[in-house]
Amino acid sequence: MNHRQAGLLALLLFTINALLHVLNSYDVLSIPGFVLLSSRWIFVAASILFALYKKSLTTWILVAMIIGVEIGLDFPAFSQNLQFLSKIFLRLVKTIVAPLLFATLVVGIASHSNLKKVGRMGWKSLLYFEIVTTFALLIGLAFINLTKAGAGIIVPENLLKELPEVKIKSWQDHIIDIFPENIIKSVYEGNVLPIVVFSVILGIALALLNEHKKRPLLNFAESLAEAMFKFTSITMYFAPFGVGAAIAVTVGHLGIDILKNLFLLLITLYLALFEFLLLVLLPIALFVAKIPVRKFIQAIKEPVAIAFATTSSDSALPSALENMERFGVPRKIVSFVIPTGYTFNLDGTTLYLSLAAVFVAQAAGIQLSFGAQLLIGLSLMLTSKGVAAVPRASLVILIATASTFGFPLWPIMAIYGIDELMDMARTSVNVIGNTLASCVIARWEGEFDDEKALAFASG
Repeated sequence: MNHRQAGLLALLLFTINALLHVLNSYDVLSIPGFVLLSSRWIFVAASILFALYKKSLTTWILVAMIIGVEIGLDFPAFSQNLQFLSKIFLRLVKTIVAPLLFATLVVGIASHSNLKKVGRMGWKSLLYFEIVTTFALLIGLAFINLTKAGAGIIVPENLLKELPEVKIKSWQDHIIDIFPENIIKSVYEGNVLPIVVFSVILGIALALLNEHKKRPLLNFAESLAEAMFKFTSITMYFAPFGVGAAIAVTVGHLGIDILKNLFLLLITLYLALFEFLLLVLLPIALFVAKIPVRKFIQAIKEPVAIAFATTSSDSALPSALENMERFGVPRKIVSFVIPTGYTFNLDGTTLYLSLAAVFVAQAAGIQLSFGAQLLIGLSLMLTSKGVAAVPRASLVILIATASTFGFPLWPIMAIYGIDELMDMARTSVNVIGNTLASCVIARWEGEFDDEKALAFASG
């Protein structure tokens, strides 16, 4: 048996299992409980077999999710003993926040945002990035407020007692909290925005230094960024245990109904991303960049497929740079815009984070005004800069932001169960947005080669 056959077996057993439960739920057939229980665990065994053949971390995460649901459903009391696994994983992820943000922001700004060197291209790129990501933010907020995917989750009283108290702050307090009083204190307390402000200012300061003076610190930041990427990769090997335990604890606490909310969240994200592509990026391609859309799709399909499969924009970078240059974007523009976009132009990630943050508040029963949602969204736009290369790093940012604004963390651990499926879509949109941005800037600079674009052929 190979992984394809094992996958087909698992799919067949899932179909039979789902059919039995539907027939029993609607009283079409009266099926004994032990038969339903046995069918579910046979499906779990088939899923484990598939994961053994597939040998993929992504597959193990999804299988851990299935096991977690089953444990939480069949053994709700025992499932609460697994909480320590999810807490260990949560701690490992939270340790990444400060060094990852510091390193990626300093490197991104000091390496790419020296406006003395890049001139018009620098401010044009930054202006375009911020306009487009603002549209992504607004679309994400609109869709989550429309579907209310997080509303209606019934939370037990004992869980509510565990939630952190939310301290009411004025708008002046929020502005003051943005600026660092002591960077070490901000790192210790996990306050993300002061870390971002410190990193941005340090990056600008480095960009203004001569090469000899800035190179040692820039090399340190680059090494730290690479080390944190590897740290994240190592941490993700513990993800199946953390995810499985988190789902088990959540289902044991809240019951099976929370899965309906998670599925609604997934559908909400995909619909919002599709609308963003249709209403924002497509008009930009047609009327601003004025590029042949079919040829553009042909040029980006390979890097987008890589990003979708690996959930990392960084893995798609070489292919994106090569194809955009062949598509008619000069090398000096494509080599600046796309890497810079990985720091400042995260359309899919921004949309997801705004949507997920409001989902967390809805799940916790926290009422947010539109102004409060917009403030959170703008904060996420800042804190998400530079993490496109890291699979599921958006979860790190979401956890840090939830801590900053006093949101509980348990809905985020529930979200992580389907984060792989959401990460595929938002990472793909990040790559589409950045490749299109290179075309926009090339057109804006009057250097886009229409003949190369029309003559583009894949392969």
